[in-house]
Amino acid sequence: MIKIVTDTTCDLLPAMAEEHDITIVPINIHFGTEMYKEGVDMDWDLFYRKIDELGIIPTTSQPSAGEFAEVYRRLAREEGADAIISTHVTGKLSGTYQSAVLASQEVADEVKVYPHDSLAGSAALGLACVEASRMARAGKSAEEIVARLDEIKSRVNVLFVMQNLEYPRKSGRVGGLKAALGSVLNLKPIVSLEDGLLDIAQSVRTRKKSLERLLDIAEERVGTTAPIDMGVIHARAPEAGEEMLARVQERFNCREPYLVELCASLAVHFGPGMIGLGFYEV
Repeated sequence: MIKIVTDTTCDLLPAMAEEHDITIVPINIHFGTEMYKEGVDMDWDLFYRKIDELGIIPTTSQPSAGEFAEVYRRLAREEGADAIISTHVTGKLSGTYQSAVLASQEVADEVKVYPHDSLAGSAALGLACVEASRMARAGKSAEEIVARLDEIKSRVNVLFVMQNLEYPRKSGRVGGLKAALGSVLNLKPIVSLEDGLLDIAQSVRTRKKSLERLLDIAEERVGTTAPIDMGVIHARAPEAGEEMLARVQERFNCREPYLVELCASLAVHFGPGMIGLGFYEV
């Protein structure tokens, strides 16, 4: 039996994770000396409330190799896994994938684990996990599933617009994006995840125009007729998210589009008001 493991940056709705039997390992969120496990003792309401109360933007850290090893052992012993595919947020911006690699080596004599760097995150990672689960249930081999994940990785897209640029400017995990933001004062940058790293695809003058351009760039990349998997992401902006989802459904040939709130461990870096798309051509 093949099991799929990921981390809380995947932005899967709980019902989707349950339906597809996807195990999600929590990212750690730190408010000073206090540490919380995302999805365990930290939810969105508590996250934003503590930011308001403390006036600070928290930091994040990856799960330890020991935590991953514990999950792998449990899946092998209690759920009969003989192979585990553990796919995670881009290793170029997080140490989560490396923790999974170390854990796979630790349990090598107990269960075969395939660590996988998605070079993505958020809904794009979540949708790839759903695809992996479908393949596992269809009887595909672990090697076939990993090959499919690599195929998705080669054409995955993550695009988003932020409302508050203070979050990425204070973050230590956005790579070269922080420096690039210094050149877009008074503009609304459209950010793209390119080969696992964040970059500015384009900057426009208003939020309305940035959301329009977000859709235009998505169309330039996948067209409007090819079947795609797509998730719409928002951070404390449900109305804008619902509007974006409706426009996505009108404009693209999506299999099962869904709307999800950006996980706290990514909202740390991109802030409330963010609207984004995670997608790839099927």
